[in-house]
Amino acid sequence: MTQLSLDTEGAAVLADALRSYLSDLHSEIAGTDNFDYREALKRREQMLNGILSQLQAGQELPPQS
Repeated sequence: MTQLSLDTEGAAVLADALRSYLSDLHSEIAGTDNFDYREALKRREQMLNGILSQLQAGQELPPQS
């Protein structure tokens, strides 16, 4: 298992970057016709959402929509 130590500012920057990427990823999933590629993107989305949740819980960052 890999661990990453971040200060509060670093955690906030990473969380913002993940939220931005997830927004773009959601649009890409919606626009993808290839079933296998869409499923791979959905798995990536789930994984990144999990990482974002852990980051928010570990750093006590407020969830943002």
